[in-house]
Amino acid sequence: MTKTMKKSISTLLIFFSVCAAFAGDGWVQPKNKGYFKLSEWWLIGDQHFTNTGEIDPNQTRATYITSIYGEYGLSNKFTAVAYFPFFTRSVAYTQKSATTGEIIQQGDAINSIGDTELSIKYGLLQKGPIFLSGTYTLGLPFGIAEGGTDGSLQTGIGTTYHMLRLDASTSFRVGKFYPFVSVNGAYNHRMERFSNEMRYGIKVGVELNKWLIILQSNGIYSFKNIENNFGDGGTTIFGNNVEYLSIMPEIAYKITDKFGLTAGVGGAFWGKLILATPSFTAGIFWTP
Repeated sequence: MTKTMKKSISTLLIFFSVCAAFAGDGWVQPKNKGYFKLSEWWLIGDQHFTNTGEIDPNQTRATYITSIYGEYGLSNKFTAVAYFPFFTRSVAYTQKSATTGEIIQQGDAINSIGDTELSIKYGLLQKGPIFLSGTYTLGLPFGIAEGGTDGSLQTGIGTTYHMLRLDASTSFRVGKFYPFVSVNGAYNHRMERFSNEMRYGIKVGVELNKWLIILQSNGIYSFKNIENNFGDGGTTIFGNNVEYLSIMPEIAYKITDKFGLTAGVGGAFWGKLILATPSFTAGIFWTP
């Protein structure tokens, strides 16, 4: 192996170590290393995609999720992953007439823990140039499926689910930078009254000094094996037979070698039975 090839491989290994510090995709966490993030995600909207993809108005609704996400390397092959939304708030705001000021629809709100995910991730290929991992996720229904005075407010789907996911990642050289590309696909088997889903996505990103800049697109396809639609006709993110295709730019900034900040904005440019409005996220991460 030539000196140039050794240098290139070393550079790639350093790059993927940096990416692993930001979590996710085809690589796993090294043994006894991890990534932990405290974040806030929110969405507020007064219109939604119908079951035919059209956009209709609705009472202004919002979901706020405060969560902890963590990855920890059990070995150089296995990574434990957990997502815990310890505070979730679902709101239907009071609707008033624009001409008379009279209340058309009363507001309502519920607060609770949200649905929690526990995962185990296995590094199928971790030596490059393609990094491949497989993940099993167990979804636990800790949230409220039918809350509020009319039962339309939700902080979860109210049923257990099992999801199998594959992630593949690679990188290539552009000048002195090493952009990366990741693709993923998953099958989500949901119990009781919810249809099964296929989830898919693609992500591109590049590290620029202390910045990591990412652009990703994610989608859900419903198999519609359960016909009933829940969530008041698409005005929630927890409904059945939800479908969408979204795009989300995101940035991360490393304040120190162990701490940093993240922020992102995204939204569905096509969808069914889901709110048609942008979502926002901000957080702080730690890589011990």
